[in-house]
This record gives sequence, structure tokens and C-alpha cells, in this order.
Amino acid sequence: MIQSRTHNCGELRAADENKEVTLCGWVENVREVGGNLSFIILRDFYGTTQLVAETEDMVSAFKGITKESTVQITGKVRIRSNKNDKIPTGDIEVVPDSVKVLGKNRNSELPFEINRSKEADEATRLKYRYLDLRNPEVKKNIVLRCNVVAELRKLMTEEGFLEITTPILTASSPEGARDYLVPARKHPGKFYALPQAPQQFKQLLMTSGFDRYFQIAPCFRDEDARGDRTPGEFYQMDMEMAFASQDDVLGVLEKVLVPVFEKYGIYDRITPAPFRRIPFREAMEKYGSDKPDLRIDLELTDVTDVLGGIDFDPFKGQSIEAVVVTGFNATRKQIDQLVADVEVQTARKTCWFRLDENGEIVGGIAKFLQPIKDEVISKMNLEKGCFVGLAAGPKAAALKTAGVLRTKLGDLCPEHMDKEQYQFCWIVDFPMYEIGEESGELEFCHNPFSMPVGGLETLEKAERGEMDPLDIMANQYDLVINGYESASGAVRNHDPEIMVKAFELVRLGEAEVKAKFPAMYNAFTYGAPPHAGAAPGVDRMIMLLTGEESIREVITFPMNKNAQDVMMDAPSTVSDRQLEELHLKCVGEQEDE
Repeated sequence: MIQSRTHNCGELRAADENKEVTLCGWVENVREVGGNLSFIILRDFYGTTQLVAETEDMVSAFKGITKESTVQITGKVRIRSNKNDKIPTGDIEVVPDSVKVLGKNRNSELPFEINRSKEADEATRLKYRYLDLRNPEVKKNIVLRCNVVAELRKLMTEEGFLEITTPILTASSPEGARDYLVPARKHPGKFYALPQAPQQFKQLLMTSGFDRYFQIAPCFRDEDARGDRTPGEFYQMDMEMAFASQDDVLGVLEKVLVPVFEKYGIYDRITPAPFRRIPFREAMEKYGSDKPDLRIDLELTDVTDVLGGIDFDPFKGQSIEAVVVTGFNATRKQIDQLVADVEVQTARKTCWFRLDENGEIVGGIAKFLQPIKDEVISKMNLEKGCFVGLAAGPKAAALKTAGVLRTKLGDLCPEHMDKEQYQFCWIVDFPMYEIGEESGELEFCHNPFSMPVGGLETLEKAERGEMDPLDIMANQYDLVINGYESASGAVRNHDPEIMVKAFELVRLGEAEVKAKFPAMYNAFTYGAPPHAGAAPGVDRMIMLLTGEESIREVITFPMNKNAQDVMMDAPSTVSDRQLEELHLKCVGEQEDE
């Protein structure tokens, strides 16, 4: 039976005085004042309304109702004598003449106070997520998420894109993360994979003659969690365009995303389009990161020529990067904590020194710099009061460590970080290949389906030894917002000959390419159009719009850091019969964690 109500709990105003109304909601609080007077706060999705019980029977009725029970009340609206301008319904109250319990809270204690659920530990919040979501502060993120997704759909449709859904059960593909595998009951020993992204399907749509595609796509990757990434599943606004260049894709996304951030973001200032485009190598040299937070005005300086010759073992034979900061008047304890935090994140040590108000180099590695004090001050353009953070090691490692140091110094120095704004930029000209940290061999740096700059000719030069494969650039691009990679995309490799040659450089021959990507390879042999696309992350976008530090705050039912759904008890053990049907056998015991 659907319970009727005449109004919701956020709707009544002074103009409704003397109306007979019916409200439904949760009993948030009951405050009894004497035997014949109680104040009750009733809450629903839309807001709260104050009820005033003024008879012994009504006071007694509410006294027997546990908090967070759902009720239906009927009563008369009147103007409050002590108005509350902090809530929309603060001018009125309702005097109930009847109350009916629709759903009783049968628990003697709540795991947390609903309106203070964000103060509870995360494990408890996730276990009782259905209660956590009753908190208006938590619920508003989910409401905003719904509105943003609707806005994205509207804007993409206006740009001529068709929303097309792609399969969830598909084949395993080397997208760069571990797959979630699903055993195929009808095909013993074979597995489906949940898609890490709709990459192949959207390229096949372009080959099929669809000009502009998008979808709010679920993606599945067996990755570890972090603050800006949830394990298991996430959503992205996947899009692709036929007969398109990099400029076409970047232009569409700038046109779509800026209005969304203007309408829903917590900051008023937003980078106007077109966004700055920073080549990958420039980003690494200046900021030590391919996702730089441009709200921070600090840049890295290579000081190898200045400090490489000092009698300090960690610097000998290494590249040395410096971050120079004015106005960082931290205590030794704060500096030690900064250095420790960088080491935790990078597994590399950093060094430091200051130029004090007397023009003397002090602290940290100061004693090693005294013989070349004047040269250090001159070549590094140091001013009195400067703090200098240093990272040493192989060039790439030194840059990355100094980049983390830069970000943390920005967080600690308000004068160097203009925080309350959205700073957008594109990182472009990514390397096509890199040397794998584990394999020590040439691997794709990002998306293997990207078109190399220079096409087949460039790949053949690398194959003949006329150029270093590490110097091959890819037509790839990332959108970075406030230091977060928020979208990734590329001009796609639509030519099977170029695709095969690109994979040959990473030791995969034509037969293996055909076996791993049969649909794409074969489709491209039938005349594929040039195409390009990208995929902004929806979860991360909502996190930025709301200003939340954890992505789990903007996901309705998130997993914990260990990829567990503690509310639904997943993953869980299954019966032997289920395993037999799937032709599987567990090695070792199945245990609930």
C-alpha cells in the first residue's frame, strides 16, 4: 500500500497556515518539555518539519516511537513563535492530531547519530550505508551526482552524440590493470571478463558507421584503492568521434565540462576554454608530474650543475631537482614530517636547507654547501628566508620525488596555492612506449590503441634502429583538474598495418594481435575511419565538484579499501554445487575475512 501525503517535509511555508496536512517521514528527534508538550523533528528526502505535540495523548504517542522509525502524521499548520531561519520550513510548525507508525525502528541503539554519520569510522558507515545515506549531508552528494550525469547526457546529446550501451560480459583485454573474470558455465575452462573500459566496442562503433558515440559507462578494474580511486567498479563518460582529430575531441570536452563545473562546482573560478596544453616532458620537467596541480605556483629547477659536485654521497652521479619556496616558516618538526611524508609516498629520501635572514645557509645539508655558498645563492637566485627542498636520483625518479615535494609544499603554503578554483589543463604528447619497471623491457606507456605521431614511418624507423622507441610520441592526451587526472583519450590507431607494427615493438606479432583483438583487427581491414575519443571519470568529477577528499563520499554504495562490500558481505563464499556448475574448484579453503 502506498502511503499518501499531502506535502513533503521541506515544502510547507507561512502561506500554508491553517491547512490540514499529512506528512510522512523519519522521526529524527523527540524533545519532551513537561508532560503535555513535545517537539518532534520529522525528516524525509526533501527536508525537515517541526511538529508540536500539545496534548497528553499526543506526547505519549510520540514518546513510544523510537528514533528513525517512519511515521505518517496528520495535523494543522501554524506559524511558529520562535522562527528558525536556518531551514526552509522554519516559519511554520505542524500540530498533529494523529500519528501512525509505518515502519518501526526495532533497534535499541543506532550505530551513529544520523546527522553526524560522517564523524563515524568508515567501516561502520559502509556497513550501515543505508543509514549513512539518510544524513542530508551525505545524500546531497548523490543528488548532485544524479543532476551532473543528467546534465552531461543533455550536453552530449546537444553536441550530436548518441548514447549507446556496450556489453558487460566480454573478452579479456590488456588495458593496463587486472581483469575481473567470470567463468563461462557453458564453455568449461573459458572466462568472460568485465570490461576495464568500452575501448574496443566504441572503436568498432566508429567502424560501423556511427559518427558520435557516448555512454555513462561502468568499468571494472581489479585495482587497489586510494583517495581518488575506488576499487572494483567506476563510471566514466565514454565518448568517441569519427573523422576527428585531437582538437575536435578537446573542443567538445571543453564545451561540455566548463558549463557543468560552472553550474555545480563549489568554486566560482574556472579556467576558461581553451585550456592550456602542456607537453608531457614539459610537465615532468616543470612540475615533476603528468597531472600537475596548477593552483600551485611552484616549479622545479634542475640544480645538478650547482650541487652535483659537493661532498655529499646521495648526490654523487645523480640528477638533482630543487623546489624553492618563500614564506615557508616551518619548525624542524614540521620539516621532518614533510620529508617523512614524501618518503612514504615515493620510497625516496629528500633533503633541504634554508637561507636565513642573515643570508646564511642553515639546516639540513647546510654544512655540505658552505664551500660553494655564494655560488649556490647566486645560481639558484635565492632570497633571504627561502626554503629549498631537494630530490636526487636517476632523472625520472628525481623529477617524480620533487613533484610530490612540490605538491606537499603547496598544501603547506597558502601564499603559493590559490586553492578555491578549478584549474584545467591538457597534458599532450605522451611517450608511446616506456621501459616496464617489472619486465625491464619495452612496453606501451598508456593506451596500446593510440596512433603514434608520424604513423607507420616512425615505427619503421624505430624498428630499423634509426630512432629510439622511447622517443616515439603518441597522439594521447589527459585532462587534469586541480592535480587529478580527470580524463584520458587519444587519436586511435585505425590502420591494421600500423597496429601490427606498434605491437611488434613490444614483442607481439601479427598472429597474436589477431588472436587478442580479432574483432578490431578484422573490422579495420574493411575500411575504418580515422577516429578519436576520451573518457572523463564521472566519480572523480563529482569528487572535485563537491570538494570531497575521498571518492567514496560520492558513490552510493562504495566498497572499502580492500574491495569488500561490508554491507552485502561481498565477496563471499559460494556452495560446492555452484562451483561444480562452473567447472571450478577452489585451491585451499574458502574463508570469510
